[in-house]
Amino acid sequence: MPADPLHADAVAVLTGWAAPSPEQDRLRHDYLDLLSAHPRAMRRDCVPAHLTGSALIVDPAAERVLLLLHGRANLWLQAGGHCEDGDDSLAATALREATEESGIDGLTLAAGGRPIKLDRHPAPCRPGVAEWHLDVQYLALAPSGAVAAVSDESHDLGWFGYDDLPAPLGGGVVELIAAARAAL
Repeated sequence: MPADPLHADAVAVLTGWAAPSPEQDRLRHDYLDLLSAHPRAMRRDCVPAHLTGSALIVDPAAERVLLLLHGRANLWLQAGGHCEDGDDSLAATALREATEESGIDGLTLAAGGRPIKLDRHPAPCRPGVAEWHLDVQYLALAPSGAVAAVSDESHDLGWFGYDDLPAPLGGGVVELIAAARAAL
């Protein structure tokens, strides 16, 4: 069986990523341990956990972020989701998910296309089977004047000021916004 380029990319990205804190470095090592133990760690059928990719969409000129009211979790979150067969990198997964879930064409990844944060959270995709999503989080910049559209995966979406966020807010979103602001 040929090597999975997505798996190889994840190993390379996480090996080379300079974690901004000891907690983030511990998560980075946990992700690498899962990748080492599970050749299918990039696929949603991997249990007890699998990697996902997400992107916080930011309009830096207006100092605002785009959040989506997630259809399953019923929380305001960044765009993101599972890796798919056509994705050749974690960055590609995050950018594809952000584009699909926001309806915004022309998004670009900032921070040199590197992750800005890692987040481990319960996996709502397969309750009782897959326990964790190991999310690799990126920063996506929206083009000037971008108009967003709700996708089938969300109940709603909206632009919010950095310090004027909706409720109920998903865990880790405030920290992700802080990481995005620091990266900008």
